[in-house]
Amino acid sequence: MIIVMGVPGAGKSTVLSIAQAAGWTVLNYGDLMMEIAKGKGIADRDALRKQPAEFQKEIQKEVGERLAKEKRRTVILDTHCSVNTPGGYLPGLPFSFLSRWSVERLVYITAEPKEIMKRREKDPTRKRNDQDLHQLMEHDQINRAYMAAYSVLTGAPAKIIINADGKVEKTQTEFKALLA
Repeated sequence: MIIVMGVPGAGKSTVLSIAQAAGWTVLNYGDLMMEIAKGKGIADRDALRKQPAEFQKEIQKEVGERLAKEKRRTVILDTHCSVNTPGGYLPGLPFSFLSRWSVERLVYITAEPKEIMKRREKDPTRKRNDQDLHQLMEHDQINRAYMAAYSVLTGAPAKIIINADGKVEKTQTEFKALLA
């Protein structure tokens, strides 16, 4: 399994479209969580992010158990390193899950914070939390630290890819090289 992470608006989905075209299965962690959360009365991802940490951890555990059974080699997990909750940053990938998964590589997709802010403003489909530029930079730093910890815990190599505005083909080419 390859795990691809980034803050909301970094362009993970856009970059991952190249993997899907190459025959990889992309599983979105948030979609998997929402399948479970909807059964518990949660309407959307942004509402889920605002739930108490214990509630989120319970849903993460169910998704983690499902992913532990995943045996396909050509699977990419699209997720976040951390979730910015009202109580602080919640690890997106707790150690108890990572220790049960066969992780081949960790990839962090990011961009300049001002570019990410502009992308978020253009996306009317989400009710993003109101992070200012300083908070977004903090979130990016937290994610980089979490990814380093995930690499240590799994032994998987970690790669940071910059997804600059207007350079998506370059970013996709860099990412595709990791799939070989």
